[in-house]
Amino acid sequence: MTMDCSENLVMQATSRRALLLGGASFAAWAYLPKLARAADGSDPRLVVVILRGALDGLATVAPIGDPDYAGLHGAIALRADGPNAAMMLDPFFGLHPAMPEFARMYRAKQAAVVHAVATSYRDRSHFDGQDVLESGFPGPGRVQSGWLNRALEALPRGDRIAGERAMSALAVGPTTPLVLRGAAPTVGWSPVALPQAADDTAMRLVDLYQHRDPALASALTQGLQLEKQAQGDDMKPKPGAGGAAAMRLVARGAAKLMAADDGPRIGALAFDGWDTHANEGGPVGRLAQLLGGLDGALAEFESGLGDRWRHTVIVVATEFGRTARINGTEGTDHGTGTVALLAGGAVKGGRMITDWPGLKTANLYQARDLAPTTDLRAVMKGVLHDQFGVGERALADTVFPDSTPVKPMKGLVA
Repeated sequence: MTMDCSENLVMQATSRRALLLGGASFAAWAYLPKLARAADGSDPRLVVVILRGALDGLATVAPIGDPDYAGLHGAIALRADGPNAAMMLDPFFGLHPAMPEFARMYRAKQAAVVHAVATSYRDRSHFDGQDVLESGFPGPGRVQSGWLNRALEALPRGDRIAGERAMSALAVGPTTPLVLRGAAPTVGWSPVALPQAADDTAMRLVDLYQHRDPALASALTQGLQLEKQAQGDDMKPKPGAGGAAAMRLVARGAAKLMAADDGPRIGALAFDGWDTHANEGGPVGRLAQLLGGLDGALAEFESGLGDRWRHTVIVVATEFGRTARINGTEGTDHGTGTVALLAGGAVKGGRMITDWPGLKTANLYQARDLAPTTDLRAVMKGVLHDQFGVGERALADTVFPDSTPVKPMKGLVA
């Protein structure tokens, strides 16, 4: 996967975000084997998908109805008609044509878009932006634990969800991802590159857990389809497909694991490579390939979760957006406002959720970026509150510290 800016080159070599699995940097699952069903009989699940490198929200869900959009995005702007036309979600917004599965979910009211969204971070460093996104703190620098881990600790024992809190967490990757890092016990392993050694690394993971947790090892064996007869072409990235195929592969394994009765209820995935400084492409090209991989990953979750899909919410987020105007290499630089995507049978979907700021120069953030009008923490708070019953006080004080003014977004979960 190409990484454009110098900061990402450093990240690739030295940081916890080193590229693995051909563009799928890690998969982590919070393992809640004894979590009881909710009072209404549902068995809720949550998947957080982080797109590292900063997603161009104006290319993913294009404001085609905004009179300033086409001029700003120039050669890579999406259009409502013609070859490779955008899929119109309403008269104003069009979805990138590389995401037909998300469009289908949207029409089925199982997907929604939050536009002009951002974390509280307003500079443009990948390091700091990702730390804010994953830590849940208002600013960078305090990265000892992640908001999703703290949400696990805050799960109610006797309200909507009865039973024990998270007992352990499983990290697949070089380290436990920050968003799921904290006080809860974790274990991890370091895989090697796919596809050549996929069998070997998967079996190493199962062997590790055969002695520590036979039940989890069994779930991994089934969920990741490690039996010899399941190791067919459908589980291997196609030559040249790169990160897009790896996204589907990781999502497929995660979905099978999360579908198990004693499997994890909460998971986090991260995909690298979204830093599109050059040759981003419009309806076809580099970004289209990435979005196609993400779209396929969402479809893998839908099919792999089976009946569990009805009670699942997937949240797709990124550290910040990209510039409203393309640069001289037909790419976009680090920006601010972007999109968050929601998918799952538990999502109250079929909706564009936005306080649209407009794209006139006077309305852009610092005259260059889509201005954020929604705090991403409001989205995450709303999902955690409605999906797992996490209280507003815990959300404001513990999960997302110093965020009392940011109220949970209502009505995201059906």
